[in-house]
Amino acid sequence: MWGNIMSDEKKPVRKKLKAAAEVSRFMAEYYYELDAASKKGKPKIAWCTSVGPAEILRAMGFLVYFPETHSAMLGATRMATELIPEANALGYSPDICSYLTADIGAFLRGVTPLSNIYKGIESIPKPDVLVFNTNQCRDVQDWFSWYGQKFKAPVLGIYTHRNVGKVTEVHVASIAKQMEALIEPLEKVSGRPFQFDELKRVVALSRECSQLWKEVLETATVKPSPLTFFDGTTLMGPAVVGRGTQKAIDVYKTLLAELKDRIKKNEGALQDERFRLYWDGMPVWGRLRAHSELFSDLKANVLASTYCNSWIFSTLDENDPFDTMAKAYTELFIVRSDSEKETYFTNMLELFKVDGVIYHDAKTCPSNTNCRYGMPQRLEQKTGIPSLIINADLNDLRLISDEQTKTNVEAFIEQLEENQT
Repeated sequence: MWGNIMSDEKKPVRKKLKAAAEVSRFMAEYYYELDAASKKGKPKIAWCTSVGPAEILRAMGFLVYFPETHSAMLGATRMATELIPEANALGYSPDICSYLTADIGAFLRGVTPLSNIYKGIESIPKPDVLVFNTNQCRDVQDWFSWYGQKFKAPVLGIYTHRNVGKVTEVHVASIAKQMEALIEPLEKVSGRPFQFDELKRVVALSRECSQLWKEVLETATVKPSPLTFFDGTTLMGPAVVGRGTQKAIDVYKTLLAELKDRIKKNEGALQDERFRLYWDGMPVWGRLRAHSELFSDLKANVLASTYCNSWIFSTLDENDPFDTMAKAYTELFIVRSDSEKETYFTNMLELFKVDGVIYHDAKTCPSNTNCRYGMPQRLEQKTGIPSLIINADLNDLRLISDEQTKTNVEAFIEQLEENQT
């Protein structure tokens, strides 16, 4: 997915990372393996939310499919907007997650961007079981339940705490217990017994992948930054769909080496990086290229984000897999209290040495939108770093004005220029 996510656009903004080809190859192999298994009926396939208990599923022999990646593809290829009304006609509100409505709409229409990107793939893989974690939002529960009915497959879920301040032992214990409760029903579906040593092996791989992804993203702390947020959205595929595998680790070792080489050569992602920006919230998938060009033309590098950091799970430990998985998936930025988020923001703005913040107010994604209750104003007062709110959506392009976005961004950069004089 991610390696091809901007392939329908006309021109590259700048020299492409060579490791992007490795990401593309990884994603192609991932989807072809799922397609072959779906056609043969084995190995069995589990659907999983992108920040869910993938390690458990891999340890039990499932191939793991993440519907959110498919929805991001629908957005990036600009198929989503015309498909959303299909789900609306079933009673799904236009105001709920456009990942959900676009994906269900595509299924109802019988189309998939996979067919355009990967020759021979005609449909999404059929699930034997669907497993969700509500740490992102409640919409995933409804999303997976709908498909469970369509495919007559069992649906299992983990219900995560919301508005979490300090993550306590109570939080961890309750989530770990839910994870452990998945084992018995998954054994019935997989037809094989759970092996604790295999889970430990997978968690160790997941932890290594997470650490490498963290190191990749933190190369952006250097001036000039060797990558951008928009790079991150196209390179994150292995961290999402491949954690728990050696292949994902190998891809990120290659990528990290190339980024370090860029740093050694003082080679920035932008030829002239005058401003450093932080992005909060979801990408506007159908405008990745347009936004990348908009900012780079203004010599502004959007170089870090809350979004790409969502797949950093530093607390994973194979010696205590259930508790550390529970902690890692409950420490997720999206489920934390505003005070915890503001502390996180303050640390990130300092770490990446940013000049300004871009908040994406995503119409259909309130859970991943942090600018509706005064947080930008509070953080600006605390840090002195100015911010801009972009009103748009992750998938529904009817909810964005390109001209207004361009005007607002240009005015914001002018403000930053004035601050520098």
